[in-house]
Amino acid sequence: MKVPILIPNIFDHAFTYDSGDIDLKLGDFVLIPFGKSKVTGVVWNEFEKGSKKKFLIKKVISKINISSLNKETINFLNWFSEYNLIPRGMALKLMLLSGEVVENINEKDFDKFKIQNKSKVFSLTEEQHAALDNLNYKNNKFRVHVLQGTTGSGKTLVYFETLKKVIEKGLQGLIMLPEIGLTSQFESKFKEFFGFNPAIWHSKITKKNKKIIWNGISNGKINVIIGARSSLFLPFKKLGLIIVDEEHDQSYKQDEGVIYNARDMAISRAYFENIPINLITAVPSLETFQNIKLKKYKVSKIINRFRNASLPKYEIIDLNKSKLLPKSWISQDVVERVKKHLENNDQVLFFLNRRGFSPHVLCKNCLKVYSCPNCSINLVYHKNSKNLLCHYCGFTTALIRECHRNISGSCKFVFSGPGVERISEELKKIFPNKKLIIFSSDTMNKKNSSEIIENIVNNKVSILVGTQLISKGFHFPNLNCIVVVDIDLLSRGHDLRGAEKNLQLYHQLSGRAGREGKPAKVYYQTYNLNKNMIKDMTDKNPEIFLGKELEIRKKNNLPPFQRFISLILSSNNEIKLQKVSHEFKKYINSKLSYHVLGPVNAPLYKIRKKFRVRLLIRGKKSLKIQKLLSITIKNFKFEKGIKLSVDVDPISFN
Repeated sequence: MKVPILIPNIFDHAFTYDSGDIDLKLGDFVLIPFGKSKVTGVVWNEFEKGSKKKFLIKKVISKINISSLNKETINFLNWFSEYNLIPRGMALKLMLLSGEVVENINEKDFDKFKIQNKSKVFSLTEEQHAALDNLNYKNNKFRVHVLQGTTGSGKTLVYFETLKKVIEKGLQGLIMLPEIGLTSQFESKFKEFFGFNPAIWHSKITKKNKKIIWNGISNGKINVIIGARSSLFLPFKKLGLIIVDEEHDQSYKQDEGVIYNARDMAISRAYFENIPINLITAVPSLETFQNIKLKKYKVSKIINRFRNASLPKYEIIDLNKSKLLPKSWISQDVVERVKKHLENNDQVLFFLNRRGFSPHVLCKNCLKVYSCPNCSINLVYHKNSKNLLCHYCGFTTALIRECHRNISGSCKFVFSGPGVERISEELKKIFPNKKLIIFSSDTMNKKNSSEIIENIVNNKVSILVGTQLISKGFHFPNLNCIVVVDIDLLSRGHDLRGAEKNLQLYHQLSGRAGREGKPAKVYYQTYNLNKNMIKDMTDKNPEIFLGKELEIRKKNNLPPFQRFISLILSSNNEIKLQKVSHEFKKYINSKLSYHVLGPVNAPLYKIRKKFRVRLLIRGKKSLKIQKLLSITIKNFKFEKGIKLSVDVDPISFN
């Protein structure tokens, strides 16, 4: 019998095979010959369309003894492919372990994930109980429910209670987090509540553990996954609930390889599985806020913080009056205030969203600027590792001291602007007797990250210097003072979502302080005299700001009122790229009635030795634009060496 088999590769269609005497059904995993290799494939729901070629039909080698994909998952992958304009085979590859054959695992490997007889009893406030009553589903059908709560209001406890009901029904749950660094503290919180281990899924998990978890999810032996973006594509056997924590976080956008927004795709997967999904946030994304206003999403709110803790008060430190000393980034006014907090045994966080020591290095003799040879961006100096690093391609080099002008034989370096390492160096001089750590992706994605978090929680660290990673859901009970080193660094630029990002960031950031009821303060160092900007971003009711922002978007026909699709062409041949990009624009205009902007050089014109040109298509929100664009792209003959990447609903325009 002929069967369609989809292979995890760049093809957009299934291949026809002969099942022979093997009994196959939709979703079965099989081993098949493909070219000179043997590969894993899945029995799909439709044959290749429109092909008139005559070819020899090969036989399926064997059926792989693992649980089949259900039809809901297959429908989701087909839709995912169409929405994001990627081949179906690449969508399937996201669900398999890099396209490998997945073998059965020893039963004992699942023991550590077994449910124990559930868990501690946690008391909830009246507000939490009211939110829980709304979240507890009378049936298991699809709906989107937003749990919006002030930072520190105990949203996690509420959705844990909801998940507990799902597990008791024998169903599986998925909790998605925006950052790998969050999983360590979150895992401990989960185990304290439920009394058993969740399975953790992200890029740093070992190959062996990934195979165990993949199989455990597939055969129903594992009940709960806590994971990053890629956890969305696990082959759940009986998925009952998806929870997207920090739904507003832009880390949910996968912007390399297969480009997609994991939050939006999670909503779609819940739709195809016909199960509920919870979006958790303190400040919703503008898209979510709009869907709440349109009553497409239900919402429950928790206004008060847990244990009636008050939100931090804020104070603006005007750097026009409080002058900085030479080579200093911390004002004396801030130092005096921080001293008082430290005397009260408060932890203090200095926030600056820049990794490394300095984002810009040059020699004042020969004027050499240290930039990346592969990307059109400056190298960042990391003093702790004594090297210069590109944060895009990973290129690393040492500081070369040989001066081009040969003045005194070596370069005289100027380090322009601070990073977290530079701030920490200054703070060590100001507070030499205080334990200090840097909290960034450079330090928190390592094996000892859980130990660092434990030391912070136990107040063995006095001063933290952190990037925006620290704003994402951590609970540090002794943190009662936050210093924003320079709010101006994040208020510049022409980012469409810049204002929204700042609102969410500073609400999340201030929410790290005062969580145990002790008075807390946030100090904003700034040269910007527009105090209304800070007031808007720190208002207790962020919906006022979101409402204004929504009106601006509507007036200018910007998302979420229109759909944007970015087309990024790249090549190591700059002349050919410019030529093809204009030809491509002309071709698109002849086939589509949508507004096409560009081509323009990308703000980051070169990444990993590839030059980049962008086009932007804008139109009404419907799948029609993707369908027409998909056909158009397939019919355009790109010259060799030109790569096209498609970004539906772009967040970044770099």
